[in-house]
Amino acid sequence: MVVERQGHAVPDAVPTRIGQVVMLHHAGDREEARQRLLDLWAEIGEHGDPLHRCTLAHYLADTQDDPADELAWDLRALTAAEEITAAGTTAGGGALAVRAFYPSLHLNLAADYDRLGHHDAARAHLRRARGAAAALSDDPYGEGVRAAISRLESRLGEDGGGKWTPPRQRP
Repeated sequence: MVVERQGHAVPDAVPTRIGQVVMLHHAGDREEARQRLLDLWAEIGEHGDPLHRCTLAHYLADTQDDPADELAWDLRALTAAEEITAAGTTAGGGALAVRAFYPSLHLNLAADYDRLGHHDAARAHLRRARGAAAALSDDPYGEGVRAAISRLESRLGEDGGGKWTPPRQRP
């Protein structure tokens, strides 16, 4: 993504900063990652670039201890993604970028709702994740999201739209 400043194209540093914090989180420092992401959120603001807000909220959800807080951040991410989709694009081609985000956004919402005991909402978002998964590439990210969708389908008794059968009994 490139930002115009005083007539010059300047690379947007926010995605890089988010990526650095995500690496910190994946290295195990959840508290520090949460605080740095919250600092970035405060810097960008509730009305900042929707692609930045979508990405930040998506990763902020993963740093939450309370499932209700995780749901709130995942809902913020979805709202920002829908803003991008409605606008059709942002400076960096956000509409195209966010298309690949939808399967993960809906998968996370399905998991959030499942943890909170809202199984109908979980199944509805799982169906949306499954439908959006067609936009995923055949790469490790796409394969990982599709595998996570399958795991949640199994847990919720969904099988991708066909007839569900119970797991086999042990002999």
